[in-house]
Amino acid sequence: MSEKTAITPAAHPAAPAKFSHGVRKGNILQVAGQVGQLPGAAGQSPVVAGPTLREQTLQTLENVRSVLEAGGAGWDDAMMIRVYLTDTAHFAEMNEVYNAYFEEQGVKVPAARTTVYVGLPVGLLIEIDALAVLD
Repeated sequence: MSEKTAITPAAHPAAPAKFSHGVRKGNILQVAGQVGQLPGAAGQSPVVAGPTLREQTLQTLENVRSVLEAGGAGWDDAMMIRVYLTDTAHFAEMNEVYNAYFEEQGVKVPAARTTVYVGLPVGLLIEIDALAVLD
């Protein structure tokens, strides 16, 4: 039986509670919900990438990618992506940014995706998590 391993990219801020940024067990990697905070040095207060949905979506996707890569995966290994938005009016803009991002990444078969609407801490507009299966 394989062991469960916590995955935390070096530049990610510490989690605000007792959880891992990612967890890998065998060929399964679950990435915890990531938000649009800029990577920084340990001990620094997290800074949001910007006030716009576009800025936060792009940084959030990069933060998810960072955890995937630290766990030995990439976007082509992602089977499921969940997007959490704070405003239903942001859906079309998020889709536009999301589609362009994955086109630039060269992802051939997109992951399945669910989008839900939630409350997030003040200033945060989006959160994304992912499930990857490695060969």
